[in-house]
Amino acid sequence: MEYAIAKVSTKGQIVIPTSLRENINSGDEFLMVKDGDRIILKNLKGLASNLKDDLVFAEKVEKAWQEYDKGKFETKSKEGFLKELRAC
Repeated sequence: MEYAIAKVSTKGQIVIPTSLRENINSGDEFLMVKDGDRIILKNLKGLASNLKDDLVFAEKVEKAWQEYDKGKFETKSKEGFLKELRAC
């Protein structure tokens, strides 16, 4: 296992130390998972191609649930919902 220490800038940016940047290129995207006080980074190029889409969808669902919990959704009949859905 390798390790290094990095600082967070005033803009919230973290530079990955050179010693840990092997096989990381400019523009690479990373999955970031917060688990308690740990943050885990996983390069997306090593993951299944549809995982990124699944993560975007999961984030949208989570935001929708938060809005629902705040009472920001309106109740509709099945017919009204389907009509609105077909209009999209």
